[in-house]
Amino acid sequence: MLSGLVIVDKPQGWTSHDVVGRMRRLAGTRKVGHAGTLDPMATGVLVVGINKATRLLTYIVGTSKTYTATIRLGQSTVTDDAEGDVTATAGTSGVSEQAVYDGVAALTGDIQQVPSSVSAIKVNGERAYARVRSGEDVKLAARPVTIHRFEVHAIRRDPEADVVDLDVTVECSSGTYIRALARDLGNALGVGGHLTALRRTHVGPYSLDQARTLDQLAEELNVLEMSQAARALMPNRELSAEEATEISFGRRIAAGAAPGSPGAATADHPAAAFAPDGSLVALLADAGSFAKPVLVFAPGNGAPSAGNTAEG
Repeated sequence: MLSGLVIVDKPQGWTSHDVVGRMRRLAGTRKVGHAGTLDPMATGVLVVGINKATRLLTYIVGTSKTYTATIRLGQSTVTDDAEGDVTATAGTSGVSEQAVYDGVAALTGDIQQVPSSVSAIKVNGERAYARVRSGEDVKLAARPVTIHRFEVHAIRRDPEADVVDLDVTVECSSGTYIRALARDLGNALGVGGHLTALRRTHVGPYSLDQARTLDQLAEELNVLEMSQAARALMPNRELSAEEATEISFGRRIAAGAAPGSPGAATADHPAAAFAPDGSLVALLADAGSFAKPVLVFAPGNGAPSAGNTAEG
């Protein structure tokens, strides 16, 4: 059975769910999922898991992301991006380049960010965007995110429209809303702001260089095999033949690193364990002097065995 990751270059106007539907048809299976939603306006890297590789998606969702984007200063919208109606405008002639750089610096590092009110976050069981569409004034709580890099590449002024467009790159933690970053930068500068373009270039170790358009995938389904996907995603542990056999039956082996040490694997951040033939055997967490399987795969083919989760 076909299993692996597909790195899709999502087209503009498609939802992430649309892409999953198309991939189900291309792969001939219902068991398809994605690792991290992209808004319909956005393009770029969407990691899709097929069959058994959907089990890796949970470890991809929390990885850092990188985006290229264009932020427009001088206009606010209801959605904080170009898909929403403009709700306010302000002159930008007084916005200096230094003020832009200072504003960007203030939004770099560990920050508290209020997600866009039209996000998919659930409020009392209902998506925030659905509440906004029904006319409700939705206020979401701020949450901690980390902006590892917020770099301005170009500042372009349009005197006729009285707006300033910024071409930027943002590298950030999972859970960051780039349109909220655009909104907050504009508000800090006193002129409002929104996102006019967004392209995701990296999700964890997977990049736009590996991505294929849906048309390309229809011609040739380019699948990153599970062993390759796990090697790029997680710390690696090479097992002996005896260790691979023990782990394949859900039994413990000697720990790869001491608990609490930088190299120690945990249930949330496991190590990918490989048999001597290079096949993915399991995901391991170190616990005391032992390493225990978080998820076990059948040796040699990357397919989970029965009882694939070990307890205790």
